[in-house]
Amino acid sequence: MQKTWNLKKYDAEYVKKIKECYNVTDIMAKLLISRNIDFDEIDEFLNGNLDNLKDPYKIKDMDKLVDRVDLAIKNKEKICIYGDYDVDGITSITIMYQFLTKLGADVMYYLPDRLIEGYGINNNALDEIKKQNVSLLITVDCGITAIDEVEHAKSIDLDICITDHHECAENLPDALAIVNPKRKDDEYEFKMLAGVGVAFKCLTAIAQRYNMDKNEYLKYLDIVAIGTISDIVPLVGENRIISKYGLKLMEKTENVGLKALLKLVNYKEIDSMMVSFGMAPRINACGRMGNASAAVKLLLEKDEQIAEKIAYELDKLNQERKDVETIIYKDATEMIVANNLDRKNSIVLYKDSWHNGVIGIVASRLVNMYYKPVILLTKEHRLIRGSGRCPAGFSIYDALTECKEDVIQFGGHELAAGLSLQEDMINKFIDSFENASSKQKDGICEQIIEVDAQIERKDLTSQIIKDIRALKPYGQSNQKPVFLYKGLKVSAIRTIKDDKHLKLVLKDEKSLIDVVGFSMGQRRDEIRIGDKIDIVGNIEVNSYNTPKTIQIVMQDFKKSV
Repeated sequence: MQKTWNLKKYDAEYVKKIKECYNVTDIMAKLLISRNIDFDEIDEFLNGNLDNLKDPYKIKDMDKLVDRVDLAIKNKEKICIYGDYDVDGITSITIMYQFLTKLGADVMYYLPDRLIEGYGINNNALDEIKKQNVSLLITVDCGITAIDEVEHAKSIDLDICITDHHECAENLPDALAIVNPKRKDDEYEFKMLAGVGVAFKCLTAIAQRYNMDKNEYLKYLDIVAIGTISDIVPLVGENRIISKYGLKLMEKTENVGLKALLKLVNYKEIDSMMVSFGMAPRINACGRMGNASAAVKLLLEKDEQIAEKIAYELDKLNQERKDVETIIYKDATEMIVANNLDRKNSIVLYKDSWHNGVIGIVASRLVNMYYKPVILLTKEHRLIRGSGRCPAGFSIYDALTECKEDVIQFGGHELAAGLSLQEDMINKFIDSFENASSKQKDGICEQIIEVDAQIERKDLTSQIIKDIRALKPYGQSNQKPVFLYKGLKVSAIRTIKDDKHLKLVLKDEKSLIDVVGFSMGQRRDEIRIGDKIDIVGNIEVNSYNTPKTIQIVMQDFKKSV
């Protein structure tokens, strides 16, 4: 699909106002506006620190949760932390378990088996947990839709406090406490915390109740940052502060399991990209391929040799996951081509042999290829389970809400969701989802590259590097800045790494600029020496050169008009 470049437009007077009030460059002012940072929030965005974290008791029901935890600790009741099997859930369990254990609580944790139990609370698990003399169950990163399950828990005399961050339906479970900033009756200012962010706010509130030193909960920020970055929540507001300071803490982490994992990850620096593409896949791998408890054990482990062994096993599982992903992706693309599904508003595919733990990743890859909402379905224990993804401008959660009569259950976010349905409802669901997708199709009719600003040769200085780095950590709602550079003459062309990547030398007047286009080697023949092209991409320092030079990492190019 042809990509459309959307070059942002700016009010010159507003740019000038930001430059003068905050003493920033013209480019930095535009980057702040592009990220929708309100004028009075600019200082916190650029210079926010841990003192800017908000009062956890402003979240509805936080006092109820703290009261119940306090009572459980005083009465020596057994507490179970019940989480999700992804990175967000795993990190949530880790910090909650470590913190409550340190307080002297009798704590266990429970992770449902992704392939057998699926997502969220289930009654069989509640029964097993109750048999272990648990009287209080605290959910992390799940539970907001568990209306029937909470009723079952009440029937077996098991108190439940829910902490979650997923979208809320009209009716909520009748739990003892529901701590979720997305509740419609919640007035907490920042709604976009990850599940581990909500868990962290609970730790903060408990620590404040006990008048503990703030370092007793801030020391978990390295783990909180991993879950926050991995869950692709907007890295603004509190998420930005959590991630920024968590990444700094990660550089000198005292968590033995985290140290072992870092040894396996090939990285230049500890940043959000390293977490997203290095750590998250390995932590996720055990949950995708089986039971996620190995990742929790790793992050709780205190013996270096045992931690290194667990980390190595996660690395092996991640490689297995990649192999399975390749097979499913091949199957899916062949099905799309054979049935002309790229012509529809949505793509829903079913194969009973696909691995449920991997279909979400493949769905994401297909979204990037076809720029349509994609749901992949597979069969598990006589039930059809699915994972869906969609491009920006579309809400898969809203689309599934329209199809709720055809599914057993669903949940998730605007851009990602999970669901289950009966096998005889597959065809009806495909039709319903296609109909729901047609109502939102105008928002995703073309693949758009959002361009922050146009630059010239004079802009390629150390100052632009400083401005770009000041925006770190990058993530959802704060992507790495993208720039447009027009009218560059092609001086050299070659492909590298088995023709996979495209390497260019471009000329602007008398200056030469190094450009690399990753995974763009197939476009080598679209340009020739002497052509003039426009490019969009990121600016970075090429650390392989001596001395270090500025290069552009190209996302797309077009012939100059």
